[in-house]
Amino acid sequence: MKLRSLVVAVVLALAVVLVPASAHAQGAIYLNPIAARVSNSTVDNSQFSFLGQNTTSRIFYGVVFGGYYDIPMSSRTVEVGVDLRDAVLHGNNALLNSFQLGPRIAFWPTTHRLHPYVEPFVGVGTTRAPHTQATVGKLGYGVLGGADYELGHHVNFRVFEVGYSSLVTASNSTLGNTGTGFPAAKLITFSSGLTFRLPQWGRNRH
Repeated sequence: MKLRSLVVAVVLALAVVLVPASAHAQGAIYLNPIAARVSNSTVDNSQFSFLGQNTTSRIFYGVVFGGYYDIPMSSRTVEVGVDLRDAVLHGNNALLNSFQLGPRIAFWPTTHRLHPYVEPFVGVGTTRAPHTQATVGKLGYGVLGGADYELGHHVNFRVFEVGYSSLVTASNSTLGNTGTGFPAAKLITFSSGLTFRLPQWGRNRH
């Protein structure tokens, strides 16, 4: 929680510095469904197994919510900003809470309404196994890529967003104090939905 508070404080400080520097800044917020395939190369049959006993993969479902802040570049076709998000997913009575922060690079072709983007990120992933109330929080990292289709001045349809990341989850190693190392899980995520763009000033894309 301390790390999350520090990250939020840094983002707010950057916003205070950057907003006066660009009259063309724009942000957006979103709340969309998300699915994740979580897999591990090693089976964990202990009571602390995040994926459950006798399996190396499981599908989780939930919601992702957050917002991004873009600063248009001088080319008018590329924007660089920051994305802050939190995803809450469940599967087999297990919990995955992923808090992420990273730079966002978006491309705005002048003749198209489809805007691809890419986002490398770092964050904190909190996991809870199905048969325990103990949670494990670890640093995670990965990359996201997707495309938004502009429906109107303030609404985009997120056609798709796919992510790949790595995270150490709850296991016999992290909760059972066995001293035996356990590999990080691999996460592949998919999301789609709507993004709502906040008003912008000083720029017309079309």
